[in-house]
Amino acid sequence: MVNLTDRRYIVTGAAGGIGGGIVSVLLERGARVALFDLDETRTKAVASRLDPDGQRTMSIGVDVTDPTSVSEGVARAVDGLGGLEGLVNNAGSVVLDTAWDAAVEDWSKQLEVNVIGTFLCSREVGRYLQPLGGAIVNVSSNCGKVGYKNMAAYNAAKAAVISLTRSLSMEWAEDRINVNAVCPGGVDTPMLAGVAEWLSSRLDVPADELLAGMGAAQLGRKIAPVEVAKVIAFLLSDDALIIRGQAINVDGGDTPY
Repeated sequence: MVNLTDRRYIVTGAAGGIGGGIVSVLLERGARVALFDLDETRTKAVASRLDPDGQRTMSIGVDVTDPTSVSEGVARAVDGLGGLEGLVNNAGSVVLDTAWDAAVEDWSKQLEVNVIGTFLCSREVGRYLQPLGGAIVNVSSNCGKVGYKNMAAYNAAKAAVISLTRSLSMEWAEDRINVNAVCPGGVDTPMLAGVAEWLSSRLDVPADELLAGMGAAQLGRKIAPVEVAKVIAFLLSDDALIIRGQAINVDGGDTPY
């Protein structure tokens, strides 16, 4: 098991399905965590459930698309945790629609949250890590490698996260900041259930039936958020120093490249 004892991390999108899994695993590995989410109430509920005495977590309401909110949130996290060793960019947004019907506003929202939000948080944390070194893990998606139907904007945004990861890894290597990405797929989260609901209304197939078929084919089941989180914990650790600028599939073998 990767040991992250007393290391300090920010996790964005911490109130979501994968976000909660990331916080859970980091705490299990001994880390202290600042939970960022637009919905601070939900973030506090996650922190209370995983860290009942509140000794190793802090919850901060942050809009990752707002530079001021990000800057203030990172400053609060550094002050509250007493420093930082890294960041997990997990905040995300998906709006399903056909490419014919997709609204420009929906494209903008997905690009702002998934791409610009990842960049703003990375840069703000990176400024703190620059003299110290550290690690950043971006949560992309196998959608960034595979062009799934009815998700053109999300596919494009997650592909951009992969490219951003490679760019920051190259640029910040001289500052000893290691940047990687994971590309989940078929993860058992409310987001996946929402995709099933959207498809159900258009295909006249029960959502439960669709959801049952959305797991990883080679595993024969959906992936648990903590399984993705364990890979992220490894990438945050010193054991992953030779893995740099990579977009690692965590989708049970569904994406072979």
